[in-house]
Amino acid sequence: MSDIKKAVIPAAGLGTRFLPATKAMPKEMLTIVDKPALQYIVEEIVESGIREILIITSRTKRCIEDHFDRAVELEEQLKKTHKLDYLKIVEDITYLADNIYYVRQREMKGSGHAILCAKSFVGDEPFAVLNGDDVVYTAGTPCLKQLMDAYDQYKTGIIGVQRVPHSQICKYGSVKYSRNEGRAYEIEDFIEKPPVDEAPSDLACLGRYIVTPDIFHYLETQEAAKNGEIQFSDSLRRQAHDRKMIAYEFEGRRYDIGDKQGYLEAVCEYGLRNQELKEGFSAYLKKLIG
Repeated sequence: MSDIKKAVIPAAGLGTRFLPATKAMPKEMLTIVDKPALQYIVEEIVESGIREILIITSRTKRCIEDHFDRAVELEEQLKKTHKLDYLKIVEDITYLADNIYYVRQREMKGSGHAILCAKSFVGDEPFAVLNGDDVVYTAGTPCLKQLMDAYDQYKTGIIGVQRVPHSQICKYGSVKYSRNEGRAYEIEDFIEKPPVDEAPSDLACLGRYIVTPDIFHYLETQEAAKNGEIQFSDSLRRQAHDRKMIAYEFEGRRYDIGDKQGYLEAVCEYGLRNQELKEGFSAYLKKLIG
């Protein structure tokens, strides 16, 4: 059994890249076929064996709590109309995890500040962090479970990475590593969104982490960036300078739901994987592109 028992999802951001859609609706609740993006992330956590989840929200994101809560009126209506298949779908969402907790990030002070809000929930144990706008599809072992297995082997912080085209590395944190063992790379340093010609590698940090509890020391002592925010990546970098940390190249297809292109790719590819839709949707796409 893994040492990782808890997961944290930062989901308090404003989603400005997707305005005006996110003016009143959280980006994490954008729908991919028939589920909000955040539900795919919660399902990944549960399938990886974790049952205690904390979602960091803000005052504009009450619908996240509503989605994972009971919908009594809807359930009663579905029972009366004998739509039992839909009733099961709704009830399964409510009982997806043993416990889903919520805490509000009262001020938008960055990703590091959001993780700091989880300190009392986490306590003195390692935990998982999954960005609320990064969805990862895998046909086999869930992405998070791959990182948990790596943690159980190396007993240190794990950052989920994949190789990206060299021209795109400027959009991500780029890992500098000293050596590797299969999919595991020992981190020397990483640079957040470097110019292409200064990137130490094409290994990009992609929104999945296993974090040791001493990260809170680095977060609490982290200087704010020029925009006044405390960045999670800055604290991780300081931690990596002080102790061994592993970048693990996970298997799977990652989608950036906060990006319009990434979102459209997710909708299309999940649609093509859907047994009910794939035949008709595939024919439509072929006709559309000629």
